[in-house]
Amino acid sequence: MSYFKDKYKRVRNQSIHLCEPLEKEDMVVQPIVDVSPPKWHLGHTTWFFEKMILEEHFKGYQVYHPEYNYVFNSYYESVGKRVLRTDRGNLTRPTTEEVYKYRTYVDEQMAYFLDTFSEIPQKVSELLELGLQHEQQHQELLVYDIKYILGNNPLFPAYTKKEVVSSSECRTLNYLPISAGNYTIGHQREGFCFDNELGVHQVYLHDFEIADRLVTNGEYLEFIEAGGYQNFKYWYMEAWAWVQENSESAPMHWHYINGEWFQYTFFGLQKLNLHEPVTHISQYEAAAFAQWKGMRLATEFEWEVASNLFESAIHKNANFIEGAALATQTAEKGHFQFFGDTWEWTNSAYLPYPYFKTETGPIGEYNGKFMINQIVLRGGSFATPKDHIRPSYRNFFHPQLKWHFTGIRLAKHV
Repeated sequence: MSYFKDKYKRVRNQSIHLCEPLEKEDMVVQPIVDVSPPKWHLGHTTWFFEKMILEEHFKGYQVYHPEYNYVFNSYYESVGKRVLRTDRGNLTRPTTEEVYKYRTYVDEQMAYFLDTFSEIPQKVSELLELGLQHEQQHQELLVYDIKYILGNNPLFPAYTKKEVVSSSECRTLNYLPISAGNYTIGHQREGFCFDNELGVHQVYLHDFEIADRLVTNGEYLEFIEAGGYQNFKYWYMEAWAWVQENSESAPMHWHYINGEWFQYTFFGLQKLNLHEPVTHISQYEAAAFAQWKGMRLATEFEWEVASNLFESAIHKNANFIEGAALATQTAEKGHFQFFGDTWEWTNSAYLPYPYFKTETGPIGEYNGKFMINQIVLRGGSFATPKDHIRPSYRNFFHPQLKWHFTGIRLAKHV
């Protein structure tokens, strides 16, 4: 019981903490379809606890507002109609203040609900854990969206003044060898996992090598200066069309000003740090860079095997949201950066594992319905909570997206 009470309070407070530096005007905008207003994230994560737990399991519960199911439902077709994702920025009402009141109400009701049990039933405890993991996912999305909102403001306002400076130079890139053989893939540890991690199975891998750190801004700049964005031979056909149609020429938030490269950061516009891992990279760009280097991206299975072999115990200096760096950090000796800093694009389509099972009810819509036309990412980022990540965690996005914290790890055949 104390586990859920303590974690519930910690996770819910973190969402509020992330929004504290924002002005009310920052809370309501939606510059592009992929970005949700911060206010909406606060309401949606609250709605999840109300809809999935309180309405279903707390006898006599009074719904806070009859229209909030329509306003804050994200994609759950089985629970009713919803505001389209493209229209979340039109929600000037409910106000930010009303959303905070909604959170307070649901948090109070959750406390009353938990106090009714001497021991929480298994079904409720599973939904509680899922709700908390769900909110942690949205906290990361919230950080992505805040950076996009502020980074596309012409004034480049800083989110915070407290900068965590990374070490000055990055160590030399080397490669870690993996021997051919059968390996077990999928969640095998104690504790929570999402349904897309289940279906433990064997894969055969050929000999390969994988980089012992992430690709840096400086290394990616070499690709730009070598004309990588002007040469079709490095790009998938679909990716080359994307480059031309969108006039792509650099990672998101990079700006070439008076002959120098700058990058918008949470601390405002700053000169590009060449030694930090590159981020805000689409999978198209990651694959093109690898092709230019004569390398490739790892499959998600190769990544999982390598992380388990070389860094399954998350490094003590791994860069997660708790460290408040709010930026990628240079690689240190003995730290392979498999976890934290930036999500790593793989070359694997997001597909169900063998024996994947769709749950009944709304929870069954959580992951399985998205297993088409998306690419798997691994490892977490500096916006990920440390207790949210694990070697089997499968993130997924469309390959052209780059507003999130995504980067590159090279691999090669032997």
